[in-house]
Amino acid sequence: MLKRLTDRIWYYPMEEERDRPNLGYIRGDNWSLAVDAGHSEAHTREFYRALEENGLPLPTLTVITHWHWDHTFGMHAVNGLCLANERTDQYLIDFRNRLAEEGPEFFLNMHESIRREYADNRPVIVTPADMVFKDSMTLDAGNCQVKVFCADAPHTDDSTFIEVPGEGVLFVGDATCGTFPEWKKDPALSRSLAEIIRKSEAPTCLEGHWVPVPKEDTIRDLLEET
Repeated sequence: MLKRLTDRIWYYPMEEERDRPNLGYIRGDNWSLAVDAGHSEAHTREFYRALEENGLPLPTLTVITHWHWDHTFGMHAVNGLCLANERTDQYLIDFRNRLAEEGPEFFLNMHESIRREYADNRPVIVTPADMVFKDSMTLDAGNCQVKVFCADAPHTDDSTFIEVPGEGVLFVGDATCGTFPEWKKDPALSRSLAEIIRKSEAPTCLEGHWVPVPKEDTIRDLLEET
């Protein structure tokens, strides 16, 4: 079920079995945007059904937090356009090329959750972003400012944060996690990221695979192994 976080923000909750992350939704007066595209077309379609059941228009824009498959392989099925940072877009292009050359078996063999998401021979489709940005940008969805910016992080080197200052929410994707598959965190990157989160105007963080929490909790978890 779609969950409401603030007046303008909802999210479609994560699911552990298929490693599906939270999908965010930000409603402006003029248009709306989503945070992340989903693990597959099936995931994206479920999210959209939940939006429609709640009387919410489909997103005009989907902003990608990082390139990993559970956040991006539904991009071909999104409504409107997708926005990603330059590095994320290049990773997607590289992965698409590898799939074309090798076929999907290497991807399906990476983890059981992927095989569950792509059961019954569902196709694996990877597409690059429609729009690419560098460093940062600010959007206005209609009386709703959205800040989009890159951040160095221990999980990947292509993390994008989405901050909605008026709603007090910061979407951080999986940035606070360690690297896949060992999940180790680089201490220097963890400390640097903690400072970025601490300086944010938003008191609430929404990670990719967790419930919304006060940013102090996110910072504490980020630094606990450093």
